[in-house]
Amino acid sequence: MNHLTYKKPRICILGCGNIGALHAKNLQRRAALYFCSRSRVSAYKFNLKFKGEGIFDDLNALLESDVDAVVIASPPEHHKDQVIALLEAGKAVLVEKPMCISPEEIVEIETVLERVETPLLMIAENYYYKPSLSYIKHMLTQGDIGEIRSVSVKKLTTQQAQGWKSAHGALLEGGIHFIALISDLFDAVPEQIEAIFPGSSGSTPERESLVRMVYATGAIGELHYSWQTPSLTKGIFQHSYIEGSHGRIVFESNGIYIRKPQKGFRILWPGLKDLMGYRAMTDDFLSCLQNRSRQPYSDFARAKRDLKIVFDAYACGV
Repeated sequence: MNHLTYKKPRICILGCGNIGALHAKNLQRRAALYFCSRSRVSAYKFNLKFKGEGIFDDLNALLESDVDAVVIASPPEHHKDQVIALLEAGKAVLVEKPMCISPEEIVEIETVLERVETPLLMIAENYYYKPSLSYIKHMLTQGDIGEIRSVSVKKLTTQQAQGWKSAHGALLEGGIHFIALISDLFDAVPEQIEAIFPGSSGSTPERESLVRMVYATGAIGELHYSWQTPSLTKGIFQHSYIEGSHGRIVFESNGIYIRKPQKGFRILWPGLKDLMGYRAMTDDFLSCLQNRSRQPYSDFARAKRDLKIVFDAYACGV
């Protein structure tokens, strides 16, 4: 990149809560930032804190502006309408996961993507960019454990579903990260999905799920995800496993470390500086803004694949 000619993109953060602050921190000094929120006070505070260029009072003002891109960090039930409006206004969009909250909304977004010229829609699925996942995929490509037979991922802890999070299931809100991880390892759509939701009454969103995915090769992906299981370590230092035809990979579920499949006991620390992948994800989005012929790794097609697994699990689960 020629830093003498590089012009910072104009990016608005839509939604000034904790997630909006995370994106603002990652984009600060790399973009000219603007802010928009249901609370004008919140937008004003963010503009001061992150040395922004200004605020917008509402979505309509943002749509009519000359900003290049918008980061949607609002509650999920607003995502679909905001994504569609912004794409139709010619804005590049980075939307927080989940991209939307129903199969019908996926179809609506896809219809707009097919109609809009050179759209840029990226989903903020940071797990795709985690150093641990990149290293595991490298090990699999090198044939360290042969063909994948099964992937078993576990993340069990307690988490309060407060505010807008109380309206949605834990699998859709948080488990989607691990669905994305499993999907990326298989790079395929499962042919069969089974799901159990322990303790779910049906009258309130689920807080625990066991999802089983069967792929065309016969390989199996399993996820056990919970917001209602006490954990002394707060969900840290729980292990997940990848079984291959001649070996096994063990990794800490959050990606802190990986055990190499070889004789002896060797632990790898793949990248603590960007453990959650936010920096690499931000880099990808900015690169796509700089070169609009590029598409992000965390694109619509992958989000559609991952969300379909979640929605199918809800449809068939007990």
